[in-house]
Amino acid sequence: MTDKTTVGGYLLSRLREAGIRHVFGVPGDYNLAFLDRLAHDPGMQWVGTCNELSAAYAADGYARVRGAGAILTTFGVGELSAINGVAGSFAEHVPVVAITGAPSLASRRIGGLLHHTLGTGDFTVFTRMYEPITAAQAHLTGEDAPREIDRVLSVGLARRLPVYLALPSDLVNQQVDRASAPLRISDGTSDPAALAEAADAAITLLEAAERPVVLTGVGVDRAGLRADLRTLLEATGYSFAALPMAKGLLEESHPQFLGLYDGALSDEGVRRRIEEADGVLAIGTLMTDFNTGEFSARLDPERLIEVQGHLTHVRHALYPRVAMRDLLRTITPRLRRRDLAPPGSPAGLSRAGGGGNGRFEPQPSAPITQARFWPRIAAFLREDDLVVAEAGTAIFGIIGLRLPKGVTFLSQLLWASIGYSVGALLGAGMAAPERRALLFVGDGAFQFTGQELATMQRHHLTPIVFVINNSGYTTERVIHGPTEEYHGIPPWQYSRLPEVLGTGGWGIRVHTEGELEVALATVERERGRLSLIEVVVDPLDAPEALREFGKAAAALMGRQSP
Repeated sequence: MTDKTTVGGYLLSRLREAGIRHVFGVPGDYNLAFLDRLAHDPGMQWVGTCNELSAAYAADGYARVRGAGAILTTFGVGELSAINGVAGSFAEHVPVVAITGAPSLASRRIGGLLHHTLGTGDFTVFTRMYEPITAAQAHLTGEDAPREIDRVLSVGLARRLPVYLALPSDLVNQQVDRASAPLRISDGTSDPAALAEAADAAITLLEAAERPVVLTGVGVDRAGLRADLRTLLEATGYSFAALPMAKGLLEESHPQFLGLYDGALSDEGVRRRIEEADGVLAIGTLMTDFNTGEFSARLDPERLIEVQGHLTHVRHALYPRVAMRDLLRTITPRLRRRDLAPPGSPAGLSRAGGGGNGRFEPQPSAPITQARFWPRIAAFLREDDLVVAEAGTAIFGIIGLRLPKGVTFLSQLLWASIGYSVGALLGAGMAAPERRALLFVGDGAFQFTGQELATMQRHHLTPIVFVINNSGYTTERVIHGPTEEYHGIPPWQYSRLPEVLGTGGWGIRVHTEGELEVALATVERERGRLSLIEVVVDPLDAPEALREFGKAAAALMGRQSP
């Protein structure tokens, strides 16, 4: 085997090494040379999307399931179309490699005004735009390309953040040396002294506590530490709760699981158990407005241990250079086991409830309401499903449901970019096509990215899509101006879209609980085809959790909630 490859081949080999097998994006003249390499690489698959923003959402969803994702856009217009999606990956710590095909180095030397530029002769301006929302960047220029590719990818994979690579079209086929060693990824080593002191302080607080609890956050998932968390819980017997962004982190049927903690919006039993605990081990928590019930969480710092990526707080002391993985593995064997699990079944997941996954008795002629729809969905979910929910009405409806074992739950709760869920469904489906995938999305968000159903059909994905048709932006209606016209959207015939988009799937529009039952039964018969169920509800109907959140959000913004 020759010891030479091309810059494009080198980049593809490193993407495969990161576990990436699909690249999402839109072709453009500046990225076609690399796209040729990608399309003919037996270990990779190109997934062309309807637009670059959807591609960024898809790469994010893919990365949440598979560990890392990648997008390919063209210079200027393409990469700026994708930048919103990449910003979301940065906010939520999702490693996505954003690759842009750039004008050739030769064309830059000529100095002409090229299309897709700003006409200023500055070919690095878009790279600079990506700097605040990516962990590392490189505008590749020559033989140092392999070294720069390795540097950028290593940073992104270690820090679990997106990165940016600009690849000039005439550099793609330039010969370079093949990689002589695996990509080096280091998530940082702990300072031994700081680790020892942090561990001692944490153990002292927890061992002295009579009713310690664990509060889990999304950082556990991003760091790949689910197994370490499970080991700690089994070793200690501590009860645990999850912040909303960590929903589904561990199975919600776990005997030690209390429920979701969301500040004042929590189930009262969960809230009291967390806020009255005399020792709280918070692991990977991100205390955002959505995660804390609009900052209504009350965690006493005198009883709190916060374990983040590379630092730990114990009460008022800060221990930098202490990796989460190292701290968990240090304290777990030193903590004594205690039977602290709550008696009987776990507590509710939210103040709004939502019920378990038991039997549901439909009322055939009754109109569908939010209060009844979500308990029915609870009974419809299965073990090992992929569930994607839009950060709108859908997330507030599903947040209170107890997910079956093995469910992977995806939602974008910090960045909360409208339309994210449809693209994320595409990416998650490509990452795990063998699993049943379900999407819950409002009609307003669906109008942003719903055309990607056609991309799903092209790649033989057959998700179950629930479009909540409430004639507009009900999440915003709940916060302010419920009857204002600006919350309205054009009326689409959503149930006909599978035919219009050529998906080979089927659709149905349902108004009553009886019609919903017919639709769900049809889903079971039509396995192997994309299903779209348009669920018509009143524009002012909203999940109770959303109403509670809307009041808190309105107060925080200084407005009266109507």
